[in-house]
Amino acid sequence: MRKFSPVFTIFVFLFVWTYACVTINIYFPEAAVQKTAEEIVDEVRESKDEGKKKKEMDIGQTSFSLIPAAYAQEEERVSTPKIRALKQSLKDKEPLLRPFFDQGNIGESNDGFIQIRSEDKLSLKGKADLRRLAKDVNGDRESLYAEVAGALNIEESQIPRIQKIFAKSWIENSSLGWWVQNDDGEWIRKQ
Repeated sequence: MRKFSPVFTIFVFLFVWTYACVTINIYFPEAAVQKTAEEIVDEVRESKDEGKKKKEMDIGQTSFSLIPAAYAQEEERVSTPKIRALKQSLKDKEPLLRPFFDQGNIGESNDGFIQIRSEDKLSLKGKADLRRLAKDVNGDRESLYAEVAGALNIEESQIPRIQKIFAKSWIENSSLGWWVQNDDGEWIRKQ
């Protein structure tokens, strides 16, 4: 049987110990981001399914919870003054976006932003308005995703994951007939 020198054994131990210390496990609170995305998108789009909201409210009034206080705190709404301002800005622009969505000029992309798909049948002023509006909305969304990351103590490098989660909510909350982008990048009309 071969014996290893003490120097080699110490080297291996130090290498393994150093590697173990360098490994970083990044926690990503996906459930909290999903809940936040659903709430924000529903509020911005003012979900047309008022019956669903009323039903949820009725259930909330008649049920009770045995959720521990620590868990309940984790489920609180993610909100900061900046998030509320961005949400309001997006909500104010939503009525301006709807005609462009309805005409197929823009669509919801799979990265959490709107994308201009066609400027057909738009006047020069209409094209300029669409471009300005798309730029403003995408700027607000980009800031919103960064603010949500900050509020949930998520590393900046994880913002693309937040965008994907929000993209899913934007697409799910889109009206029938609007253009949406699937995970493969293909544009389809929502059915």
